[in-house]
Amino acid sequence: MTLEWVEPGCHPVADGVYRIPLTLPQDGLRAVNVYVLETDSGLALIDGGWHRPDTYLEFSTALAEIGRSPDEVHDVYVTHIHRDHYTFAVELRRRHGARVHLGSKEAAGLDEIALVNSNVPETSLGELRRAGAPQLAADAYALTVDEPFDLADWETPDGWLSPGMLPLAGRNIEAVHTPGHTKGHIVFHDHDNSLSFTGDHILPRITPSIGFELGKPDLPLGRFLDSLTMMADDDTHTVAPAHGAVGGKVGSRARDLLRHHDVRLDQILEILDQCGPQNGHAVASTLTWTGRNRSFASLDTLNQMFAVCETMAHLNLLVVRGELSLGHADEVSVYS
Repeated sequence: MTLEWVEPGCHPVADGVYRIPLTLPQDGLRAVNVYVLETDSGLALIDGGWHRPDTYLEFSTALAEIGRSPDEVHDVYVTHIHRDHYTFAVELRRRHGARVHLGSKEAAGLDEIALVNSNVPETSLGELRRAGAPQLAADAYALTVDEPFDLADWETPDGWLSPGMLPLAGRNIEAVHTPGHTKGHIVFHDHDNSLSFTGDHILPRITPSIGFELGKPDLPLGRFLDSLTMMADDDTHTVAPAHGAVGGKVGSRARDLLRHHDVRLDQILEILDQCGPQNGHAVASTLTWTGRNRSFASLDTLNQMFAVCETMAHLNLLVVRGELSLGHADEVSVYS
């Protein structure tokens, strides 16, 4: 995969729209795209990035390439609650008074972060235990419990977003609720430039993780597929993703992702047909992962966690559809 998209700087995307890739520490995604929109009253951002010690300097240096500065940012519209999208938006408010906006369906998740008061993915660890992977849950806990965490990065936004047009002078941008990756994920359609700021809902080269957030799961894969279906006929807007290069049409990529999940659901049904009743960890261990078809055993601990949780999302959807039955053995979910 080409990594040209992670090159530092302020890259033009469309008239008055720029892309700034901000570095992600110890993350396979390498960077997160923050989109800068010139408005009649300054600058607005789509997504904020991850608040790290060097993020402000990185962001300021990139903006200087177009003769602008962080104190001109008046609003930050965040696609979803993950730290690589939200926490630097809060820092910009702290420094310069920028208003922060987040999807209204993310409110419960923000409350959960305050309760956990760490980076430990408690909900995902619970899914691992239900999947029959207690050791993997313990390993993931050990990796995350001592990560740097500052609750001040998770302050409440100034505004909770609902679907509809944004009040951005000189811009014609619509917020669309696209649950799945998180409960309150928002995609922003820039109708003047035929762009869609898709956050992590539609990514150009990888399949987004499903339901990686705190709080009670609510059939995240079903929500994600519904959100993709809603956009499957959109061959007008170009994908401006949170991770990856700008390009390709929203509808085309949505159809690709829908096909991917159809294949995955069929693979899981085939495994259970051949092997009989299985827990989620056993099914995930049988599947291959990433575009390179890597074995489960070759993945690191956190990616194994994502793989098991995504497998559980597929299994639970098949239960709801009536294609599998769900039983339990010592608090572990067993599918047949």
